[in-house]
Amino acid sequence: MTDAPEQRAIDVVRSLAMDAPHAAKSGHQGTAMALAPLAHVLWTRVLSYDAADPAWPDRDRFILSAGHASILLYSMLHLTGHGLTLDDLRDFRQWGSATPGHPEVGHTVGVEVTTGPLGQGIANGVGMAVAERNLRARFGSDVCDHHTFVICGDGDLAEGISHEAASLAGHLGLGRLIVVYDDNHVTIDGPTELALSDDAPARFRAYGWHVVNLGEAADDLDAMEAGLREAMTAADRPSLVVLRSHIGHPSPDADTSAVHGYSLTEEGISETKLRMGLPDEPFHVPDDVLDLYRAAGRRGAKARAEWEQRLATADIDRAAWDAALAGGGVSGWERNLPLWEVGDSVATRKAGNACLQSLLDVVPGLIGGGADLTGNTGTTISGHGVQGPECPEGRQLLFGIREHAMGAICNGLALHGGMLPINGTFLVFSDYMRGAVRLAALSGARNIFVWSHDSVGVGEDGPTHQPVEHAAALRAIPELRVIRPADANETAGAWRTIVNSDGPTALLLTRQDVPVLPGTDDHVAVARGGYILADPEGPPEIVFIGTGSEVSVAMDAAATLTAAGRSVRVVSMPCMEDFAAQDDAYRASVLPVNVPTVSIEAGVTFGWDRWADRCIGIDRFGASAPGKQVMAELGITPEALIAAADDLLST
Repeated sequence: MTDAPEQRAIDVVRSLAMDAPHAAKSGHQGTAMALAPLAHVLWTRVLSYDAADPAWPDRDRFILSAGHASILLYSMLHLTGHGLTLDDLRDFRQWGSATPGHPEVGHTVGVEVTTGPLGQGIANGVGMAVAERNLRARFGSDVCDHHTFVICGDGDLAEGISHEAASLAGHLGLGRLIVVYDDNHVTIDGPTELALSDDAPARFRAYGWHVVNLGEAADDLDAMEAGLREAMTAADRPSLVVLRSHIGHPSPDADTSAVHGYSLTEEGISETKLRMGLPDEPFHVPDDVLDLYRAAGRRGAKARAEWEQRLATADIDRAAWDAALAGGGVSGWERNLPLWEVGDSVATRKAGNACLQSLLDVVPGLIGGGADLTGNTGTTISGHGVQGPECPEGRQLLFGIREHAMGAICNGLALHGGMLPINGTFLVFSDYMRGAVRLAALSGARNIFVWSHDSVGVGEDGPTHQPVEHAAALRAIPELRVIRPADANETAGAWRTIVNSDGPTALLLTRQDVPVLPGTDDHVAVARGGYILADPEGPPEIVFIGTGSEVSVAMDAAATLTAAGRSVRVVSMPCMEDFAAQDDAYRASVLPVNVPTVSIEAGVTFGWDRWADRCIGIDRFGASAPGKQVMAELGITPEALIAAADDLLST
């Protein structure tokens, strides 16, 4: 049932959903209009939140996976008092506004995750549900006890990532996850039946989900509330609530593909407002409607205050709780990082796992694993349980062969708070994950992407498994830190940087053993992204810059040239992004402007010309052969560096 004040409030939301895109001459009206009643039920009857404290850790999480309907979310955030103003809605999709075309976490208060690329939000929701369950199991329901709600559409379910994420969610039995499927039968090209004939309820039942099929209830507030509350009681399974809606209702363009976008202009908006009995004026929000929603926004204040009291007296490890929420370590955590002796030979993937294991007790948010390559990538978490219904406190996540969802799930873990997620696969398979990686960077999510088998040193598996362009492609993503450590001790330094830094990190690690070099145990130097590893007694004539396993190649070449009377500096550059962030004076002290430089990396040379006069790399695909032979055949050798140095010094 819908009483008159509630219907009036819903119609105001529908009105805003038309007005803001019309003001912008751009946007998506129809989905927001159709789902205004659902949003009303969520924000006034179901969600636990306090608009006065949008970051309250125990709030329910809401994700609009169908991010094109952003005006629906912005309207509710304005009306419930999260800080958005009517002027913000008037500036929808404009430069510098708080209301961009798709929701962006960190940009707009009350937005939990950045959505838009379809399917990502579903996977983010899985991560948030894992985070809630894990924190509840470890610290108790007095401090963590909430639900995760997601709205998705046909496009979300058509994208393959939704299969990966939903399959894992069903396997994990995530009972606090509720996904509402807006089954409106409309896509941009036309009716969904043009390309989609899936039986979504049957599909999700097969995943092990609880399914609530509400049918034609998109305007029935009580039915929607009952369906959501039924889903909330399914403690052992995630729930899909299927809602047959009519896109653009009650406009003249309802149930058309046109209203999926921006089809309602002056005439259509006027007609729709007439049908709803609203004044024909833009951004009309009457006082009684605003009062209704502002009261809803204050509804959770008592629950939040009670939570704060419980937290203050909770019998928990408060230092661990605080460190988890901060995404960092307890005091002195860095002392747990391992140290290797110079001359040891260790694959950096193995060193990475040793670092991970050493930090689990002092960085309490660490959680994660690999995509069926957990041991291979060094993302094994021993002694802390395997996440699942029987071990909700478990910190080892076994993602299965689900790379794309793995990355997006870990974004959800990171953005929930309390978790510092790690996920691993081979570097060549980062291609499968790029959508999630890009959104991690755009979101500032503290997600640790561990990609091992980082070069043609992989060997016999051949070019399908040998990355060459991948490091350069990842470095092209803004706000993504890419670290390729030279050896085991630089790997430990990389972990110090990761835990102390904001945003996502790509950690590229070797399959093969590499020697532990003198000087790489200086974690402060490693954190600067590039530093002098070896220096001659006098001014250098030539500088070799290496990264990853090729730093030892540079050291070997330098030793040969030094014996021949040349003055050679070796610079290790584990992270171009961190080095670029240093001041001009530091960068010039490492790479003097008047000294020729040669870089070496077992990958494409793209991007190295910023730092080097001559670039040695692999601008082709690899080959199937033992790793050392492939490296040698493709010119990743001390001899290649020496030849380049001789050429530069003779000109």
